[in-house]
Amino acid sequence: MKAVICREPGRLELSEAAPPASVPAGWVRLAVSHVGICGTDYHIFEGKHPYLEYPRIMGHEISATVRDPGSQSGLAVGTPVIVNPYIACGTCVACRQDKRNCCTAIRVLGVHTDGAFCEEIAVPAENVYPAEGLSLEAAATVEFLAIGAHAVRRSLASAGVRSLVIGAGPIGLGTALFSRIAGHDVTLLDTSSERLQMARERFGFERSILGGEDTVASVHALTAGEGFDVVFDATGYAKSMEAAFAYVAHGGTLVFVSVVKDEIRFSDPEFHKREMTVIGSRNATKADFEHVAASIRGGLVPVDQLITHRTTLERVPDDLARWATEKAGLIKAVVKIG
Repeated sequence: MKAVICREPGRLELSEAAPPASVPAGWVRLAVSHVGICGTDYHIFEGKHPYLEYPRIMGHEISATVRDPGSQSGLAVGTPVIVNPYIACGTCVACRQDKRNCCTAIRVLGVHTDGAFCEEIAVPAENVYPAEGLSLEAAATVEFLAIGAHAVRRSLASAGVRSLVIGAGPIGLGTALFSRIAGHDVTLLDTSSERLQMARERFGFERSILGGEDTVASVHALTAGEGFDVVFDATGYAKSMEAAFAYVAHGGTLVFVSVVKDEIRFSDPEFHKREMTVIGSRNATKADFEHVAASIRGGLVPVDQLITHRTTLERVPDDLARWATEKAGLIKAVVKIG
């Protein structure tokens, strides 16, 4: 089968690779249809991912159709599906609490094991969800949107609260969309006026803060000096994550959506006087995938506005390399494979 392989940082090749040889019990064989390009894929290409071994077939935002349903999936051949790319062990302390998204031995397709920049993959049947009512292109956006949906669910923030989403990239926009779906009063913060303008024009987020030296003053001005009830940081930058503590209202919550390989430092008196809750949010669960799919079907998520760039498997080596640096106007790129 055809596959795009990242041989080493900066080197992508369209090559031949062996398709899945057989379908183990409890697994399904899929014909890949569409794959979204994630920030993780750009980091892998650039050599910035700390836990990756090369060569690697990237791609974890996946839609597909069933080619071989195996013996336990209950799916018919040809069924359109969404793929949950987080392969869990099923037995660790997290899995026993139905938190497979933070399994102690998690393997993410396209990161810890080969992904879907190829024509066929095999995955556990429990990681495949019918894409009923969604186009296969839209189904390929469910995974990245589920990251934000999971963060919003983790916050436990009720309708009507004031939320601040830091970072207007794809994950931040997904978080903002699902914060709005949850009934929150959403403000976006980013250091790029272009991204904030795009968020306003494409998704209707009218309230925004352009980050800079006076960010705290801007936060106070928008909240009568109180801060935001819930703050989501989707930047993956340590300095932004540290600064976010100052934007949270007394009694409020800070959710770290992105992860950074660094130490996060904060003032304990500032943290304690707020009686603040700090939450880590990792990956997503089946419930989040289902919530996202239902929201797309219900017209609450404008997928056509999220997908700004399209390519094919054959063009990935050139296009992904270019988009790694040419970010203007880019929200989500999707690769058509099947």
